[in-house]
Amino acid sequence: MAANRLQQILAVKEQEIGRLLPRASHLRAAALERNDFRSFAGALDLGPEALGLIAEVKKASPSAGVIAEAFDPVAIARAYESAGAHALSVLTERDFFQGQLAFLSRIRAEVALPVLRKDFIIHEVQLAEASVAGADAVLLIVAALEQERLEALYEEALRLQLEVLVEVHDAAELDRALDLGATLIGINNRNLTTFEVDLATTERLSEEVPEGVILVCESGIKTRGDCQRAFDSGCNAILVGETLMRAPDVHTCIEDLLSVR
Repeated sequence: MAANRLQQILAVKEQEIGRLLPRASHLRAAALERNDFRSFAGALDLGPEALGLIAEVKKASPSAGVIAEAFDPVAIARAYESAGAHALSVLTERDFFQGQLAFLSRIRAEVALPVLRKDFIIHEVQLAEASVAGADAVLLIVAALEQERLEALYEEALRLQLEVLVEVHDAAELDRALDLGATLIGINNRNLTTFEVDLATTERLSEEVPEGVILVCESGIKTRGDCQRAFDSGCNAILVGETLMRAPDVHTCIEDLLSVR
């Protein structure tokens, strides 16, 4: 039986939070003073004829290993911006994805796009930390959280003026996201227990998403055909990491991915 990758990651994350907690009050006070947010959802809401792109800055992953040996996060983000990406996602998880929160801060200072902190957030202190680092939005993964925890984190994020991309993988998780009142939902085609990917996940779940929700297709997008499947399913945007990180020419790759109609 495959190891439960998500639980492995969350166990390490608990240790990281323990190291952060002594700074919790200071971080939250600093987060509450911030007022320079960029609209993440607004950047993706392009109307019914276009597909928004969240381009991901990602050095490695548990499934792919090291994706980029020569890794310059700011240069990558600048290339995404100039190629037409609408928003950025920055992997900040250190132990499994070789990310750093410092990557996000450096990118936020150099590009004009809104930035999402992509991590495994299970405690309020991580939200304050994200805000202080310059994040405009954060990811909350329904599979990683009991509903009470999910609701508390969602409400705290809103208090800190952070937008929230709520990630789901199955119908029960989608129901929980909708009960939350989430208006920005990502359907992850990757099963975080096994890390297997199936684009049919988006096609299946998108039928249950009501009007007024900005819908993002995440994981496994490699070709224009994959983007067309997301677009035809009613998605407003796609989140793409590994494909862009491996592309010989980011401009050509993004132009091709967004040429859906």
